[in-house]
Amino acid sequence: METKDISYYRPLAYAAGIGSMLGSGIIVGLAATISVWQSGLGLTNGQVGIISGALTFAIAFGSLFGGRIAESIGLIKVFNWINLFYAIGAGIAVFAPNYITLLIGVIITGIASGTDLPISLTVVSRDSPDAKTSAKLVSSTQIFWQAGIFISYIGAFAVSKMTGATGARIVFGLLVIFAIITWLWRTMSSKFKELHDEGTARYEENRKNSKEVATKSVTKILFGENKKFLYFFIAILIFYIGWNLLANTWGQFQTFMMVKANASQSLATGAGIVLNVIALVVSAVFSSIAGSKYRNTGFVIGAVIMFLAMVGMTMGGGSLIAIIVAIGFYNIGSPMAGEALYKVWTQESFPVEVRSSIQGIINGTSRVVCALFAFVTPALVLPGVIKITMWCFAGVVVVSFIAGAIMIRLQRKYGIEK
Repeated sequence: METKDISYYRPLAYAAGIGSMLGSGIIVGLAATISVWQSGLGLTNGQVGIISGALTFAIAFGSLFGGRIAESIGLIKVFNWINLFYAIGAGIAVFAPNYITLLIGVIITGIASGTDLPISLTVVSRDSPDAKTSAKLVSSTQIFWQAGIFISYIGAFAVSKMTGATGARIVFGLLVIFAIITWLWRTMSSKFKELHDEGTARYEENRKNSKEVATKSVTKILFGENKKFLYFFIAILIFYIGWNLLANTWGQFQTFMMVKANASQSLATGAGIVLNVIALVVSAVFSSIAGSKYRNTGFVIGAVIMFLAMVGMTMGGGSLIAIIVAIGFYNIGSPMAGEALYKVWTQESFPVEVRSSIQGIINGTSRVVCALFAFVTPALVLPGVIKITMWCFAGVVVVSFIAGAIMIRLQRKYGIEK
């Protein structure tokens, strides 16, 4: 059989990666422009809170049920078409004249975004020729996630001086353009069709030669005789919820924390751009070792750095410089001990028939927890209480690390680790 270089399969990571970029883009894009929407459309503080919460819950809904939809109508069909719905939702927001229309647009976009992530990662892993290639490609999508954050900050910074809601409409307009490009690329590319056909043939051949009986039931996988899948699920779920609580806090409230520490809006958004460059670079480096034995070493190093970042912020008393330095260190550690590993572990550890559903359940559950936590986060990151909050976050890092370490041991025990 002809051996193909990883570059042959790179387009899969690019197509899935742009979906990840759209996912982070809508989260950070809304967070960075919500004050602009508020002034431009005359929204109340309560309406602002509902819109922000609705996006998180919509993403969770899409994650939880997107995998089941894909199993019903076809994995590749959903992969190809889901970003058209994203574009429709973001387009509704672009032209929204009032609160209700903006809310509808945000909800549609959120559902599409939440649906895309687990499905696109499953497509990448299914169409990859082996586990090592899959790990490299899946982890590399995290670079695009960071790129989406970076681009959103740049866009919000560039339009911050515009009057009314014009600046926010431009940011959402960019998301529409990227979503349409992704939809057209996935549906019209002959290269993707070739990769999908090869992946389907390889999957059918492996299933035919496998002694295990294929099943599409998540319940049977998790609660069947082989308990390893339940152990994997619990370890990854705890790891990802812990990591995502921190990531969601920085993503939604980074600018808020800096402003409350007496930073100007321009300084806060400008610092966000610089700080996310750090995360983008580290994500690129980590993706190159995600398929090797060194990824576990990176996980330990990353977790230690995140813990020190939380402790450092407590020592700094919640001052602006302490917040900026702590976020900088966090952005070094987080890509090595966070979402990229969650993606790779999930794709490596479960049968392909249920990967999108399980990835969606983990992602959706985490989003629900983050959405609930977001209701109290603003009160917890104010200067007077931020020291106590950061000690609690340091504890969250420890819990997430323990769950990740257990996952590594489980992979070794069951022969999955490379």
